[in-house]
Amino acid sequence: MATNISVFDGHNDVLLRLYKSPSSDAVSDFLCGEEAGHIDLKKAKAGSFVGGLFAMYSPSPGNFAALSKQMTGGEYAVPLPPPLPIEDARKSVLGELAILMKVVRHAKGEVTLCRTTAEIRAATLRGSLAVVLHLEGCEAIDGDLHFLELLYAAGLRSLGPVWSRNNIFGHGVPFAFPNTPDLGDGLTPAGEKLVRACNEMKILVDLSHITEKGFWDVARLSNAPLVATHSNAHALCPSPRNLTDRQLAAIRDSGGMVGLNFATCFLRPDGNMTADTDVALMVRQLDYLIEKLGEDHVGFGSDFDGATVPAKIGSAAGLPVLMETLRQSGYSEALLNKLGSANWLNVLERTIG
Repeated sequence: MATNISVFDGHNDVLLRLYKSPSSDAVSDFLCGEEAGHIDLKKAKAGSFVGGLFAMYSPSPGNFAALSKQMTGGEYAVPLPPPLPIEDARKSVLGELAILMKVVRHAKGEVTLCRTTAEIRAATLRGSLAVVLHLEGCEAIDGDLHFLELLYAAGLRSLGPVWSRNNIFGHGVPFAFPNTPDLGDGLTPAGEKLVRACNEMKILVDLSHITEKGFWDVARLSNAPLVATHSNAHALCPSPRNLTDRQLAAIRDSGGMVGLNFATCFLRPDGNMTADTDVALMVRQLDYLIEKLGEDHVGFGSDFDGATVPAKIGSAAGLPVLMETLRQSGYSEALLNKLGSANWLNVLERTIG
């Protein structure tokens, strides 16, 4: 049997899941393994999930499950949530950050918060789960960027200026299917200031969730590789969350990166969020992304614990199923190693250092 391919993943929402968990000890649940969720230490080891960008995300009021139920029927338009007050955003971000710090503290070396690519490599070499801290939507950050400095000191090395709602930095793309990503304005002056600060501080700027105008604003301003941590090809699934061929070309030309999103609504031609989704659609997306970007600029951005993924994958423990499907589709071991982790480590080396 073929050796499992190590996976460094571009995006997950396990910190949000743990923050919202009804368990009295979510930290121990994560470290010891649990039934719920896509990622815990046991599932990570089973699937050779060696690390990734772990998102801190501030949820809008309401139930995400209700949002998922709206993303069916082949056509839908989910309104953008209203802007989130900074106090509410900071409460959840600090709660999620505290959970991560507790996980690292209690993990006895099995989980490591990494600030550089060298630290990622060292952690994975010793079998420790390598966590890079990401902020999905910057509602918790003030216009003066004081809170950005604090998060950076805590380990933040990647952020998306917006989630799919508007904030002081820019405009998020709504969940509206089928549609183009050209569904709103781009960066605000505060957003331009944020991008410049990220370049100076060596913080990766994630282009998933931003409007097409915002994408081109970042492309104009940034001196770093363009990266979409968890997005797919619009040509195969016309969701506004997915990337047009022109956007893919800009990412390629910058030496950037796209992480394949496992969320079924961004894989399926009908845009439905349902676990009854063929893994072959993941292969189809990867084929297309590699065709447009080249094999050195594609990886995985699973969206584990933040979306419905194909049932045959199920969780991080199911990653070998995807790898075996790719092998059967003609992918070489060398290419699988690039997709699994080498490409992410390469682009991180050129962004966060």
